[in-house]
Amino acid sequence: MSTTERTQARVAKPGNPEAGEGPTGLFARIGHWTGLHLRPVLVVWLMVLVVFGVFAPKVESALAGAGWQDSTSQSVHARQLIRRDFSGLGSSALQVVVVDRSGPIAADPAAIATLSKVEATLRANKDVSTVVPPQAGSSISADGRTAVVIAGAAASTNQMVTAADHLATPLSRLGHSHISVTLTGDSALWANFNSANHSAMLRSEMLSWPVTLAILAVAFGSLIAAGLPLMLTMAGLLVAAGALVLANHIAPVSIWALNFALMFSLALGIDYALFLVVRFRSALEHRGVQPGDRGAAAAAAAETLATAGKAVAFSAVTVLASLASILIVPSPAFRSMAIGIMLSVLAVLAATLTLLPAVLGKLGTRINSGRVRLRRGGPDLPAGHKLEQRLHAWGRLLWAHPWPAAVAGLVVLLLAAAPVIGLRTSMPSITIIPASSNARVGYNQVSAAYGVGFPGTLQVVVPAGEQAAALAAARRTPGVAAVMPGPTNAGSTMDQVVPTTGPSAAATGATIDRLRRNLPPGALVGGAAAENHDLQHALASRTPIVFGMLAAMGFILLLVALGAPLVAFGGVVITGLSVAGAFGIARLIFQNGDLSGLLGFTPQGFVDAWGPLFFGAMVFGVAMDYTLFLLSAAKERYETHADPEKSMVGSVQTSGRVVVSAAAVMIAVFLTFALSGPLAPKEMGVILAVAVALDALVVRLVLLPVLLRLTHHAAWHQPHWLGRILPTVRFAH
Repeated sequence: MSTTERTQARVAKPGNPEAGEGPTGLFARIGHWTGLHLRPVLVVWLMVLVVFGVFAPKVESALAGAGWQDSTSQSVHARQLIRRDFSGLGSSALQVVVVDRSGPIAADPAAIATLSKVEATLRANKDVSTVVPPQAGSSISADGRTAVVIAGAAASTNQMVTAADHLATPLSRLGHSHISVTLTGDSALWANFNSANHSAMLRSEMLSWPVTLAILAVAFGSLIAAGLPLMLTMAGLLVAAGALVLANHIAPVSIWALNFALMFSLALGIDYALFLVVRFRSALEHRGVQPGDRGAAAAAAAETLATAGKAVAFSAVTVLASLASILIVPSPAFRSMAIGIMLSVLAVLAATLTLLPAVLGKLGTRINSGRVRLRRGGPDLPAGHKLEQRLHAWGRLLWAHPWPAAVAGLVVLLLAAAPVIGLRTSMPSITIIPASSNARVGYNQVSAAYGVGFPGTLQVVVPAGEQAAALAAARRTPGVAAVMPGPTNAGSTMDQVVPTTGPSAAATGATIDRLRRNLPPGALVGGAAAENHDLQHALASRTPIVFGMLAAMGFILLLVALGAPLVAFGGVVITGLSVAGAFGIARLIFQNGDLSGLLGFTPQGFVDAWGPLFFGAMVFGVAMDYTLFLLSAAKERYETHADPEKSMVGSVQTSGRVVVSAAAVMIAVFLTFALSGPLAPKEMGVILAVAVALDALVVRLVLLPVLLRLTHHAAWHQPHWLGRILPTVRFAH
């Protein structure tokens, strides 16, 4: 019998002293079986990737471009009625601005011919229901040089965004040397927004790859191991992309779901691979596994999944629960983005618990091939071991001097979080798209010709018998610049109301609220500005609920995983402080304009309304991910030897390496987004980079270890009554 066969026979018997406990638990059995059966695992994964890979190439063209709305709002109801009864001349209608720089359009044959071509081009598009030529007194400017052609929406908002994307260039080509033709309006804005941000995110991801690979090589300490996160990332992304295309046949899925799925596939692929590889190497070392001993390597894989794999599973559930809280926001874009990330998390988790241990079992000691070593005046140690030595010394220092570290860490978090008290949020203005974008150029032309409120014109739908009263009420409402009576159809009228302020101004939101109070019962106020206002209100009203759900679910999951209420509560509270710190710094940068010159953007005077809720949930999920890594490592040691010092210092040494390395990659990736052109990726990059930095360097490497130090044995105390309720979860192997 060969050495490998003898080892396999030993590890197959639970309780054998030479094999540790053997594969007795579910996670250990999965790790042991997959560690011995790479071929069937690969076959299954290849089948999965082929099935989803068939659909994945269609993802960018299939996914939706709109959905930034509160589907339960009055404004969306108004848009639906306008699409049905008034040829879609609502918020998703296309607007084409024709400007004649030589004089009045009516006196220029070339301009008249251009208008005819514009109308013909619009009528030829299947997504256009009707074309309304420029009207004197409403859509022709006072000087006669600017005219607006309106194309009604015959399709959904997502299809109208696609139509705007396809029509922008052909329409612009209809212009002459002194005549410009520009597509604008809400559908064009979202088309430009998605295009600019998608391109910027792809550029940022391409820039981040070399940095990511370099950090991974140092973090893993070997070139072979550094490639494992990329395997998980690609598997997760391919499955998520194919699943998003399939999901789009059931309900529209935002194109942003793909961007965030890619980001989380990379983030979690790195986190999970680091955690398992570090634990696998430890198992190889203390088991004395020899090269080529496949059975012993499988036993090491079983131990890895029984310990680190269990922590990864709890971590993934925490991330999924955090993202699920976003589903209470009644916005298709938000819900589909959350679902997209959740799909990527599930795919990466499945690959981590099956494909990764299979590869580790096959590699065995070859996981250390292609060592990356650092020489700095000391012994020639692998880069990862050098980091572990420093983290061990840091853990000992924290144990010896907990109070100064606790005070310093809390001061940093409180200083960062203090500005969040004055945080203002609003839906983004036209400045979120590049100045050269057709929607922004047309917006500026309309504002200059008709007034700043004209781009935010509101549609008011009222019963026909109430039109006179509604018009009178609108004219009396402060903040209204003009009122234009509209057509009657199906027992309702659709009138136009022009605010005195721009679509993104807080005053316009106040005008919308006043209109709704003043108008007769049954009146509906719609339009792009009203839809943004309603979405902002929905986000603001649900943000406290989402954060309450995040805190409650985080506490429950930590309690189930660790069985210790004190450390579970402390972990959630400290994580909340780090999230507040990220948004406090975001307020200084994006609301106040600090560092705007360095980052190259014009501050809007607020943070985009989706930031606190969506980015907050993402940040909380990643932070709880790191919390579980550190605390599960500490609990594993405490279960083996109830020594609080060894538990805390050992967890800082091993899981600290995972947290620092993963955080370094994430910060590098997020900062590339902060340097991209459009404002939205900048906000995302800065908020996430700051959050990860605060969480990794202040929370995980200072405050959580200090919490374990100060609470000593009490950190892991479990009341008897609680023990009868909670399941028994052990991390020691």
